[in-house]
Amino acid sequence: MYVALWNRVTDFHPADLDRAFIDRTIVKATVVRITIHAVDGRDYPAFHEAMQPSLRASRLHDPRFTVAGVSIDETDALLPDLLAFAERPRTGAELEAWLDDRLAPRPGKPVSWAIRTFAPFHHAPTGGAWSFRQPRLYLAAGEGGEPPRLGDPEASLVWLARRYLEGFGPASMQDLAQFAMVYRPRARAALRALVDRGDAVSLQGPDGAELFDVPDGFLPPEDTPAPPRLLPMWDSTLLAHVDRSRIIPPEYRQHVTRKNGDVLPTLLVDGYVTGVWRPVEAGIEATAFHPLPDDTWAALVTEARGMRTFLADREPLIYHGRYAHWWGTLPAAEVRVLGG
Repeated sequence: MYVALWNRVTDFHPADLDRAFIDRTIVKATVVRITIHAVDGRDYPAFHEAMQPSLRASRLHDPRFTVAGVSIDETDALLPDLLAFAERPRTGAELEAWLDDRLAPRPGKPVSWAIRTFAPFHHAPTGGAWSFRQPRLYLAAGEGGEPPRLGDPEASLVWLARRYLEGFGPASMQDLAQFAMVYRPRARAALRALVDRGDAVSLQGPDGAELFDVPDGFLPPEDTPAPPRLLPMWDSTLLAHVDRSRIIPPEYRQHVTRKNGDVLPTLLVDGYVTGVWRPVEAGIEATAFHPLPDDTWAALVTEARGMRTFLADREPLIYHGRYAHWWGTLPAAEVRVLGG
């Protein structure tokens, strides 16, 4: 999220985000797409409630949970006490030990991994360069927010749909369903509810498909410049719509979106992915999948210098070690080290 905001916000100061995580203005938790996201703390209650059908189904019916021999009713009955136990940050091992004492799962079949992803837990900041370090700490989410939990996942999905359109509209029903990982009938009903109450408008896309957007959504002119950018791993812009070719050329998608779910840090040129990047000792290594003109490389040098300065006090070689194995499999029309 830090690198994402650096790309988008003028004079972004990472310490501001550090503080927001500490006071839970921004929270990190498992929500949309059943993956970890950072979201506005006021939105979290509705986001989490909207995702409950997907979160519970993906975890409580997973063979890795069912093989432990613990029933869903047993799990639900213990949740209030578990959340009380996690009113202060707890490690995954502490949650597992607490649950093992009370649920007695089959030996070697822990259930905490499932419960801590569908139950209302935040990831508590642990300090360090990016606010979160291993081991992960889990903290009961508590209540509050705007809106609070409405007691209805479908009403909360309407809130999530509105936030999605604010960020990624115009978008289709299929786009919302895939981005959030919810069934299409739920996504369709949420968007219709927004239109009915005047919080969204229905538009016709270039191929005749129905699209939705907030009434005051900003649509830049077609000739608006799209300067080069160094997008972070898992950038939501690459994942926000069903048609990924609107930003990732189809021939590059398998190189950027890996089978295990990793989405590599990308070079964005004229609004399209043209390659990937990673920090190295000498600067920012940019791998272009096809040759780029000199003026584009010059603009990428400027971005790389800014990125290198941004990373210097945090983690200069972010993405370099843990994900380095991907780079040996990538096509490389041009590779340059920038910003040294």
